[in-house]
Amino acid sequence: MRHEGGEKTMAITDYDTPRTPAVEEDSLEELRARRDAPNASAVDVEESESYDLPGGEQLDEELTVPVVAQQADEFRCTKCFLVRHRNQRAAAGKDVCVECA
Repeated sequence: MRHEGGEKTMAITDYDTPRTPAVEEDSLEELRARRDAPNASAVDVEESESYDLPGGEQLDEELTVPVVAQQADEFRCTKCFLVRHRNQRAAAGKDVCVECA
């Protein structure tokens, strides 16, 4: 590319934009046939919810866990991010548990 002054510039390409595959042009008749055909790719919501994994068990109860704030004698390990009791601290003044040290 050249500007009026004869300077050569480079084309800018955004490599982060999603790439789209080349679109094939369909005829008007093919598009109408697809529009009028029953939608075979639709997913039945009831059918998808009834799918069971082998070996899994169905729980009909909702599992809830109470959230408790971090206590004064606890710390959060900076490596595994688990809340631990202060006696599990690897070294005084460092927030790393003995398992991660």
